[in-house]
Amino acid sequence: MPRQPLNSGAMTLAPAPASATPLVLVGAGLASALIAQRLSRGNAPAILMLEASRQAFGEHTWSFHEADVQAADLDWLAPLVAHRWAGQSVRFRDHARDLASPYASLTSASVAAAMAALPNVELRLGNAVTAMNPDRVTLADGTTIKASCVIDARGYQPSPALSLGFQKFVGLEVETEQPHGLPNPIIMDASVDQRDGYRFVYVLPFSPTRLLIEDTRYSDGGALNLQELAGDVAAYAQAQGWSIKSVVRQEHGILPIALAHDVQRFWAERPADIPQAGMRAALFHPTTGYSLPEAVRLANLIAAHWPIGSAALARKIRDHAFARHRRQGFYRLLNRMLFRAARPEQRHLVLQRFYKLPRPLIERFYAGRTSAGDILRILSGKPPVPVHRALACLREAPLLKPEKP
Repeated sequence: MPRQPLNSGAMTLAPAPASATPLVLVGAGLASALIAQRLSRGNAPAILMLEASRQAFGEHTWSFHEADVQAADLDWLAPLVAHRWAGQSVRFRDHARDLASPYASLTSASVAAAMAALPNVELRLGNAVTAMNPDRVTLADGTTIKASCVIDARGYQPSPALSLGFQKFVGLEVETEQPHGLPNPIIMDASVDQRDGYRFVYVLPFSPTRLLIEDTRYSDGGALNLQELAGDVAAYAQAQGWSIKSVVRQEHGILPIALAHDVQRFWAERPADIPQAGMRAALFHPTTGYSLPEAVRLANLIAAHWPIGSAALARKIRDHAFARHRRQGFYRLLNRMLFRAARPEQRHLVLQRFYKLPRPLIERFYAGRTSAGDILRILSGKPPVPVHRALACLREAPLLKPEKP
């Protein structure tokens, strides 16, 4: 899909009604886009999206399993989706599997195009917000903008209330000399050499000769060597027999993987009257790092209570985040097993064992809807980590930094 240029100053994608006091979304990322898309159905409010940088929606690909969301969600998400596939596959040294689980991806370009099609949405680039109040925001140049509601969606903010591992990746979107022959995504090829923690390669086929290839590491440290991982992507393509004709673009990222989370302390750090959204609210899948399913849940929550003021919405989002935290305790436990109990060179065995489980269980896991029965099934049998090391990982508290007196 051709990429839409997003480098003009305070570019307006679509006009909002001049007479309306807008909902102000601070930060032009996935969470803001989904909130805008979800609210722009029926009696749509005026929405103003403010982005500090000169490029909205970054240089990203956001993917999800279609089972992650409800059928009604697929309907309103459709304008943002760039690619869809009927299935997916995984590869390990001793196990390979094709799964008939539909998969989809959004790109920065497809999200920008969807926002441009919404007549009630205005996007302003190069507009850094320096202060937020429930009914207004203040920009770096001193300008004050009135708002019916203000939502802070400026991305992940480090917190001592979160103990993290890291999912690091570098991806190259490439054109191949010949058709690559890949019908569906490889969401995890862990048959590659294991280094820097758990390593796998992620591949999305965008056309018969277009691939996004990402080298991904589940690592203890957050340092990312762009040149090294880009070289590993090129080496992987060569090993698969894919001759790269050209590199179209590069993307990279470092995603948080939650090992422990003091939710009370985390939300005590946030303003009580300004709603937080997306990664800012630590709303992501603790194990996979996928943020779209949680962003869909949040967009639906906001739509269900709209119109609503900032303070009331902040309370509802906080309650929602507490409920999600309770549901995600098992995922954080698994992360501690992966990062603390499993030796780095053995981490791939944990995932290899997981991908031998029934497909519906795997789909519920990605969707963040793991049941009690699923937990028993995942934990049954001989564990792929030493028992004494696993027992040392049961509690979250030892991993969290103590509060300052």
